[in-house]
Amino acid sequence: MTPTDWSEPFARFGALFEEAKKLVTKDPNAVSLATVDAQGKPSVRTVLMKDFDPRGFVFYTNKHSAKGEAMLATHLAALNFYWPALDQQVRIEGKVEPVSQDEADAYFETRARISQLGAWASDQSKPLASRDELEARLAALTQKYEGLPVPRPPHWGGFRLAPERIEFWKAHEFRLHWREEYVKSGAGWTRGWLNP
Repeated sequence: MTPTDWSEPFARFGALFEEAKKLVTKDPNAVSLATVDAQGKPSVRTVLMKDFDPRGFVFYTNKHSAKGEAMLATHLAALNFYWPALDQQVRIEGKVEPVSQDEADAYFETRARISQLGAWASDQSKPLASRDELEARLAALTQKYEGLPVPRPPHWGGFRLAPERIEFWKAHEFRLHWREEYVKSGAGWTRGWLNP
């Protein structure tokens, strides 16, 4: 996708994401998520974006995980999509809030059963004595819910990052990259260029 006259960032992201899905065979929705905890300690990891619209970008996790606790403490995060096959990346910064219970329930029901059970079995980000401990919890939960639907754990849900800034970056020769940003301004967006 070459730079063109996109007045708002979501349609532009959608078009770029469609290109990425054609070229990236595994997890084109993989995105680096950066958070800062209540003590100001930064951390970054890869998550999978599950939805986006003009309200923001949605991903799911254990709310008691390191990232969950950081987002609940600060309500701030940043995302970075990078697709080498396209020579493009998208940087997103903004405020984070949990998705509704109904949204979380609806997505949880679409997950593979083993992933549903895993959401109960894993005390995400906390120390684990051995892999056997996790496997034993998973086996016990598998037996507990045999023949029954697996309910969504109360500590598991989604977060929506509502962007305040979105930057589109496209590689260009001699490192003279294209960088264009959208900054939230009232109900709309202010658009401008950045030096490479």
